[in-house]
Amino acid sequence: MSDAFTTRVLSLTTGSAERVVDITGDCEAFLRDTASGRHGLLNVFVPHATAGIAIIETGAGSDDDLLSSLHTLLPADDRWQHRHGSPGHGRDHVLPALVPPHATLPVINGRLELGTWQSVCLVDTNKDNVSRQVRLSFLG
Repeated sequence: MSDAFTTRVLSLTTGSAERVVDITGDCEAFLRDTASGRHGLLNVFVPHATAGIAIIETGAGSDDDLLSSLHTLLPADDRWQHRHGSPGHGRDHVLPALVPPHATLPVINGRLELGTWQSVCLVDTNKDNVSRQVRLSFLG
């Protein structure tokens, strides 16, 4: 594989609670190792049917607001046809339709181009699966 395309898998433990996990630092570290001042695209992909990637502000309550909004849109109750695991787990399988399992972001001079308050986050509402992988891929 040429150095035009490089990929790495992050392994994360999200725990037994719903979480928004900021992985911006991991993305920046990956680009420091691979992008070498080049322009290109960073693709962030989570290969799970019950998690997503969001570009949001964190630390000022927006991450909690996102989880609260998801509870409103996707209640953890028995309305879901998909019924295994924790009560309401079927909603976790609908999550990727609202919070997609991927994001593609610009990289300029080897640096991730985000807005001032934007962070790259893994959104995980599935309390039954505490181990997650996120694939980072740089195309220069």
